Amino acid sequence: MHQANNPQIISIERNSPRYPVRLLDLSDPPDTLYLSGEVFCLNAPMIAIVGSRKPTAQGIKNAIDFSQALSKAGFLVISGMARGIDGAAHSAALGLGMGHPTVAVCGTGLDSVYPPEHHTLAKSIRRQGLLISELAPGIGPKPYHFPRRNRIIAALSLGVVVVEAAERSGSLITARLACELGREVFAIPGSIHSPLSRGCHQLIQQGAKLVQNPEDVLVDLQIYSKNLFKNA
Repeated sequence: MHQANNPQIISIERNSPRYPVRLLDLSDPPDTLYLSGEVFCLNAPMIAIVGSRKPTAQGIKNAIDFSQALSKAGFLVISGMARGIDGAAHSAALGLGMGHPTVAVCGTGLDSVYPPEHHTLAKSIRRQGLLISELAPGIGPKPYHFPRRNRIIAALSLGVVVVEAAERSGSLITARLACELGREVFAIPGSIHSPLSRGCHQLIQQGAKLVQNPEDVLVDLQIYSKNLFKNA
């Protein structure tokens, strides 16, 4: 494990015993991971929550509800710190307070924040969770960085919950990669008239698990507890 020029950023090589084993399921695992925050999060059980950058109000509520319930059940919520569903999921987990970290996989080096309006969110994640990137400090956002980021989200997670997604969506890339890696894929259904439900419905048609509440996710992963919602 090495410290980058920025004292808040460390790097882990693929041959390190601290490198997450789940990433080795990828055909092209990152040679180096850059980390900023609570490194213990790296090998904790994670569930991804992803979705549209321009969600509906119901989509935001679903992201918050699922994030908080899964966090209370002992999972770390992992996402891509994008606008919309990603940001809502991260913020909801953080809102539960210390003891509920969240993990963000970034499409830039960790010395910059994208989107820029998530600067405060990134700072909170660094303090209460973990920021991850395969990109070295100094590398800014490029369109092709984000699909590659999605493979890391998929590999680190036990399952991926897609909250809202259009027919052409980065969230569907994450879901497809998760399926290829043998991870569970969950999709929240919506109105047949909503463009942001079409991606989720497409996933369900292809075999994703239809989920209506966080309990459905936990039951499917066989770790459901009857006390999950006690004091919620």
